[in-house]
Amino acid sequence: MTPLTIELTGMAHGGSALGRYEGKVIFVPYALPGETVRVELVDDRGRYAHARLLEVLEPSPERVAPPCPYFGPEGCGGCQWQHIGYEAQLRLKAEVVAEQLSRIGRLTDPPVRPTLPDPTGWAYRNQARFHPSPEGGLGFRVAASHQVVPVDACLLLHPLLADLYDALDLDFPGLESLTLRAGTATGDRMVIFEMEDDEPPSLTTDLPVSCVLLLSDGRFANLVGRNYLTEVVAGRTYRISAPSFFQVNTHQAEQLVRLVLEYLDLQGDEVVLDGYCGVGLFTLPLAEQAGLVIAVEWDPAAVEDLLENTAGLENVEVVEGPVAAVLSGLEEPLDAAVVDPPRTGLERETVEGLIAAAPGRIVYVSCDPATLARDGRYLAEAGYRLVEVQPVDMFPQTYHIETVSLWVTEG
Repeated sequence: MTPLTIELTGMAHGGSALGRYEGKVIFVPYALPGETVRVELVDDRGRYAHARLLEVLEPSPERVAPPCPYFGPEGCGGCQWQHIGYEAQLRLKAEVVAEQLSRIGRLTDPPVRPTLPDPTGWAYRNQARFHPSPEGGLGFRVAASHQVVPVDACLLLHPLLADLYDALDLDFPGLESLTLRAGTATGDRMVIFEMEDDEPPSLTTDLPVSCVLLLSDGRFANLVGRNYLTEVVAGRTYRISAPSFFQVNTHQAEQLVRLVLEYLDLQGDEVVLDGYCGVGLFTLPLAEQAGLVIAVEWDPAAVEDLLENTAGLENVEVVEGPVAAVLSGLEEPLDAAVVDPPRTGLERETVEGLIAAAPGRIVYVSCDPATLARDGRYLAEAGYRLVEVQPVDMFPQTYHIETVSLWVTEG
């Protein structure tokens, strides 16, 4: 196919720069707005197309040399934005959020604040999953593929994980994946094995680390040490079991907690729903400021952690199950709600249940601007007003964007 020369004018949600050629929108990964590039179309969908970057003819002043040897089209794919200076990454993320809220959410001039930066933009991940490489050793699986790119080191790993990765000496037949986790404030470290036939690996270790076998049915078995680690966020200690979700950037998780409390502005007697609460990242600080916290989580392992983390808190009611079911069976009116759904956003029945419960304030913690915009449109149509959106850079060097937003009803 004949190469095209196009000028790129914006950044799309998903990490590709975009431009137009004869009216068609062209998405170009590993490029930047303001650049003139030579590209080759690889997937033409009619009104738009995806292209492969061949050459940067006029680079943006915000382009930088990526420090990682695994970055780029032939690399591991874990980072998409190492070629962009960090200040520009922050600006682009806020612009993407505003564009999604305008286009999908149909909100006029959405109030999006500048993105809160990570302290360094590197070495932040407290969790990483690796797969065995056919060439030997471990690596990252390329997105939407079974291809594994072997890596000697990852610049996003927290030092606790980087040191652990360096110390690994692994040769396990039947290994499907290996996950490393750390409590960055406590020093706890964990290795989680997933094996083809749920057969535990034979291992010895002289490292202060827990080893856990995660079974195919979701249960887990201790191999060495404990089956959980502990982490401290904003002065509160959390138990996190091997299968339980936790934010991968502990420092920025503190920003999330601060923003949730600031936006709710609780006075001490409110009934607050904490939906998709996981192990209780927001539940614990909410319990210090609310009258009653209804903490809702469907994952059994996370619920066990949640019960442990909230033990002794008499104003926390833990409910295992979907948020929509809890909303439909509420026995007391809600004053406020916090929701922190997965990337797919809120289920439609959850949005409808929230609207029916009519809390005066809803704080929506989102890891996907598109689903935030979709759900925000429903809230806006029901009479909620978007007060503010605060992007928080949980995932530097990638296109992923975390936001905390406040929605209020004047009713």
